[in-house]
Amino acid sequence: MSEAINNREYRQQKMKEVIRELHAGKTVEEVKEKFAEVIDGVSPKEISMMEVELVKEGLPIEEIQYLCDVHAEVFKGSLDEIHHPEQVPGHPIYTFKKENRALEDLMDKEIAASLDLFKEDDSKDNIYKLLEGINLLWDIDKHYSRKENLIFPYLEKYGVTAPPKVMWGVDDEIRAKIKDVKLELTNYKGNKEVVVEKLNDTLHQIKEMIYKEENILFPMSLETLTEDEWITIYKESEEIGYCLIVPEDEWEYKRIKTQEKEEELVDEVLDGHIRFENGSLSVEQLRAIFEVIPGEVSFVDHNNKVRFFSKGEDRIFARTKAVIGREVENCHPPKSAHVVDKIIDDFRNGVKDSEDFWIDNGEMFILIRFFAVRNEKGEYLGTLEYVQNVAPIRKLEGEKRILSD
Repeated sequence: MSEAINNREYRQQKMKEVIRELHAGKTVEEVKEKFAEVIDGVSPKEISMMEVELVKEGLPIEEIQYLCDVHAEVFKGSLDEIHHPEQVPGHPIYTFKKENRALEDLMDKEIAASLDLFKEDDSKDNIYKLLEGINLLWDIDKHYSRKENLIFPYLEKYGVTAPPKVMWGVDDEIRAKIKDVKLELTNYKGNKEVVVEKLNDTLHQIKEMIYKEENILFPMSLETLTEDEWITIYKESEEIGYCLIVPEDEWEYKRIKTQEKEEELVDEVLDGHIRFENGSLSVEQLRAIFEVIPGEVSFVDHNNKVRFFSKGEDRIFARTKAVIGREVENCHPPKSAHVVDKIIDDFRNGVKDSEDFWIDNGEMFILIRFFAVRNEKGEYLGTLEYVQNVAPIRKLEGEKRILSD
């Protein structure tokens, strides 16, 4: 029996049975006891492989997402025994973990203390104090955004697709819950018990996500990604920003000179002018034009791969170089991926040539436009996405002539 338990395929099959039995209604304790020997020593990578197999066999991402908290609890005993290598200060994973410690301090100290005061007396001062903590907690959006836009693309490159999709879905749930709690407090109507219950639920889910990151996602990523990929993640992290902390140390990685030479070589190869039917532009001019356009331009090719995005100063949506070559559906939250797929299918099949969406986001009114890109023969080449904050344009009145002051 011990030989069978040590067999990877046997363990993976039994782990899938754990998930299915939980799905069928068995309790966590029943499953933990039954499979105690099987899950002993299981690795994070095996859990990710199991999730991939379940998706391939037809179990919806939403179902795995629903079970995520439960099966994390099932495997918690064995995962706690896994040895994690020490991280070098400044390394992206080291920074992610520092952020998690800061989040835990915020939740367990500042927010917990404010919540206790609020439960005793829901005065305006105590409501404002609690709101201050919730506003700080929203900094978690940058933590999740770096994870989704920097780590997930590389995992997908190596065929690890199910865990990122599941985790992104849970990230979005947490974001929505933080916004909901903030709204409840901003428009407080005396429903103290509801606010307390929602906030406790939110904090619990954040702590569960911290556990999943540090015991599943981070070890799996360290095992999978190359040093060059971690260098790219490190260099692009600052563009998205950090959660609650400022990294104290720079990561002294080894390949900085090689990386810089490769970037210089790209510029040399592309030196010169690109000629169009109605003129020509140098590479420098073309780059500068895209950066000065008052909006974000992205291009997805006919194979649904992201090939280009502009890099202006005031970005609305996070974009990093890691998305280049990534499947476009994996660049959007799971809840909206099907919409993007439908737009591209309509463009590819000639049903539509454009599609517009707009979002009222407080100070910004975001216009999102998609255009089918075709050659002279009408053949589909890809999709162009243009995003712009048009709030200032919507406020225009009267007229301003070119000669006006």
